[in-house]
Amino acid sequence: MKFRQLSEQDLRGKRVFIRADLNVPLTERGTISSDARIKSALAAIRMALDGGAAVMVTSHLGRPKEGDPSPEDSLAPVAARMSELLGLSVRLATNWIDGGFEIKPGEVVLLENCRLNRGESANSEALAARIARLCDVYVYDAFSTAHRNEATIHALALAAPAACAGPTMAAEMQAFNRALVEADRPLTAIVGGAKVSTKLAILNNLADNVDQLIVGGGIANTFLLAAGFPVGKSLVETEMVEDVKRIIIRIATRGATVPIPTDVVVAKSFFASAEAAVKSVRDVQPDEMILDIGPATAARYAALLGQARSIIWNGPLGVFEFETFAHGTRTVGEAIAAAPAYSLAGGDDTIAAISRFGLGDRIDHISHAGGAFLEFLGGKSLPAIDALTRRAEI
Repeated sequence: MKFRQLSEQDLRGKRVFIRADLNVPLTERGTISSDARIKSALAAIRMALDGGAAVMVTSHLGRPKEGDPSPEDSLAPVAARMSELLGLSVRLATNWIDGGFEIKPGEVVLLENCRLNRGESANSEALAARIARLCDVYVYDAFSTAHRNEATIHALALAAPAACAGPTMAAEMQAFNRALVEADRPLTAIVGGAKVSTKLAILNNLADNVDQLIVGGGIANTFLLAAGFPVGKSLVETEMVEDVKRIIIRIATRGATVPIPTDVVVAKSFFASAEAAVKSVRDVQPDEMILDIGPATAARYAALLGQARSIIWNGPLGVFEFETFAHGTRTVGEAIAAAPAYSLAGGDDTIAAISRFGLGDRIDHISHAGGAFLEFLGGKSLPAIDALTRRAEI
């Protein structure tokens, strides 16, 4: 993936337009409950300011109706908090499509919720052309929205005089490139979670790329069923068994492996206080459900991860929210953190597990992008990346 970066641009006296992700959570009173996304956007803003630019920033907030603004759709609380964090006044501009506001180098203007503009969700080229007149340099710095085919994400990147990736976006793209596209070998992926069906694209894409594919959670149960082992009353997708068999065959044909569990932790009820037992995968009873991988399996996975040179992690290995069934996810997480490999992790449950086990400072890159992370890991083409890649070729 080739793309231009903000850090490489001559910005002195330029008008810089940054598409950030400022979709912050708001309380019922309209106050910001977490400013993490605002803080994440500051790197690009400060870089542009330090470069001598006049800086415009916009983002979506929620899912407003185009052309029908309401107070709860406004970025006003974001402007106030951004002013505090930057230590300078950040004005909020409404009805900004055709200008109508003054801005000088060293200033920051926050442009009202871009999803209020008619044509945003339709990726309107006409809308993008109007916005492009406002700037000299377009900066995309919101990987979490990279899978959205919207005007300020795709069409504007193609219409602006110049287009590049901001530091947050560049870090995401570089992490994916290092972990997947140009990965050092062996490359090991861990894919956990409830259902094969929701991660089938990821499993299929990784099947053509990885050296080991470790599965966990309900996904592992379906792999166990496909391999002929009993799963009792565990969460399982019988309708996905044939898909799983095809994945196993594809991986084996390449000489890669899917090391499925050999022992599991089972219980007869889904409660934190449920009585747990460790069993061979051959001995799971009809009234039992698998809620974690067993200690022997966890140790085997940890050993594989210790030999890896690149690791991708998405999804827990069991019901890690319950301490009784957290051992597998904790062991695998700690093995990833201790491995000499480059590690990339993402997904809400994965991030929750990383936080719970205190692994955050030992994972090389943690993506908070949600849907974009999953779609890119699944091999899908993302509009924002497509646009930035095309602009790099011009």
